[in-house]
Amino acid sequence: MTKNTLSGAEAMVRMLDAYEVRHIFGLCGDTTLPFYDALYRLDHGIEHILTRDERSAAYMADGYARVTGKPGICEGPSGGGATYILPGLIEASESSVPVLAITSDVGTRASGHYPLTELDQEGLMRPLTKSTQVIQHADQVPDAVRAAFRTMTTGRPGAAHLGFPIDVQRGEADADALWHDPAHSRFPAYPSGPDPVAVEALLDALLSARNPLVICGGGIVLAGGEDAFKSFTETLDIAVATTISGQGSLPETHPNCLGVVGSNGGVPATREVVSAADLVLFIGCRAGSVTTELWRHPAKGTRILHIDSDPGVIGASYPTEVGLVSDARLAIEALNAALADRPATGFGGAARVAPAKAKKWEPFHALAASAERPIRPERTIATLRRVLDDDAIVVGDPGTPCPYISAWYELRRSGRWLFSNRAHGALGYAMSAAMGAAIGRPGHKVVALMGDGSFGFTCGELETAVRKRLPITFVVFSNAVYGWIKAGQKTKFDERYFSVDFNRTDHAAVASAFGLPSWRVEDPDELEAVLKKAVATDGPTLVDVISQPLQDAAAPVSEWIA
Repeated sequence: MTKNTLSGAEAMVRMLDAYEVRHIFGLCGDTTLPFYDALYRLDHGIEHILTRDERSAAYMADGYARVTGKPGICEGPSGGGATYILPGLIEASESSVPVLAITSDVGTRASGHYPLTELDQEGLMRPLTKSTQVIQHADQVPDAVRAAFRTMTTGRPGAAHLGFPIDVQRGEADADALWHDPAHSRFPAYPSGPDPVAVEALLDALLSARNPLVICGGGIVLAGGEDAFKSFTETLDIAVATTISGQGSLPETHPNCLGVVGSNGGVPATREVVSAADLVLFIGCRAGSVTTELWRHPAKGTRILHIDSDPGVIGASYPTEVGLVSDARLAIEALNAALADRPATGFGGAARVAPAKAKKWEPFHALAASAERPIRPERTIATLRRVLDDDAIVVGDPGTPCPYISAWYELRRSGRWLFSNRAHGALGYAMSAAMGAAIGRPGHKVVALMGDGSFGFTCGELETAVRKRLPITFVVFSNAVYGWIKAGQKTKFDERYFSVDFNRTDHAAVASAFGLPSWRVEDPDELEAVLKKAVATDGPTLVDVISQPLQDAAAPVSEWIA
């Protein structure tokens, strides 16, 4: 019998197509040519999105995965391409987002003979991804792809990497080995439910509290548990707060939802609610340094309950009374079922949240109406909230935009409508991730918010946005400074400012050169009209807002307020 064969590159394309991959973000290189040729020749459902930087390709895949519930796929060449793609994989893994990076490599038999772009890709990727493998033979391609998708989508999701040497791409693979598990085309795949005994124990502890608070991380939205959580919240009338990644677990207009807490986006009024709680239930949340303001709020000694799919998270920072290892949706559904057999209990959470929210929002409304120049970030955020529909997707960079959108861009519906790269907070994320989100969720307006520092990292991708006619409005908070660092130098180092200021760029002119309709706004009274026009324009647009720098602002960042 004649063996049914195809090349390693063809096997890779066939496997990706089987896993319902419809978009790949990447950048070409010499060692990737057989893979590109297979993408060109074969009949499949995959669109390749050519990017201008491998970092951008990984961030696009990240944004795509966050809004689709499917793994994001990026690719790049050997050598520098593998090093450039890595930042996006680190962010994805630490944010529980499945992203697969395929980086081509030098031939397996050339290894050790100093070929151009030779690199120990497995050594580079191993500490920072869930799995990495440099494929050694074309027959290994199907197994390697299956392992990558299985690893990315099961347990706590994260990034995977496959090295794809050029001779492996040209080699011979067995076509009969091309099978896949459809469950791994989405995430979380095969979610694990909770121990029923632990469910009852957690519920006993929760119901014994007088003034409990739930703090939601990203786990509820990742698991698709928003509806179950809304029922849980309303059944118990319990107060709810979120991390930045947890925004969308419950609409922020819900009477029980306090909004974001912690050092980035929290304010004194929200901190008071955390401090007053006699029990805190973390759901899908690591209880890390930002959420807890360096583990001060809640204070050590507060009763802690914790639900997470990663058992290593539970008890890592707080003594935990009851831990529940489970997918967030399945855990909440189990709690809801158990609550049905319990006497009705109400904690009065909405009544506790209402005065705290009023206290939180009062200073914002005054600043949002300010006619000061440079334009206050609060005015920009308030204007965006008026201009954008509730189904617009907002992506923020971690610098100037992040604390403002976390605290003040109030989500009116649950789900993934706002996100930022909160695991490592690298600049240059929003522009690219917004493109992934626009491709992954067509028909929705996307807005990318960034400081001018972040703009400088990835502005070359404006050409990609124009080429693909993506419906994104890019908003630049232009203040000619690495503002987060300068604000830290002001509050912690007695205003000894060092190497944080740079010349102002005319971002509107740069965007215009790439072909985007663009505007520069200095007068706050012109802001709303310009943003409305930018959002309503087909294709990508950019608005350059001359903004108050962070060191002079009232940003909701606890270390600066203190």
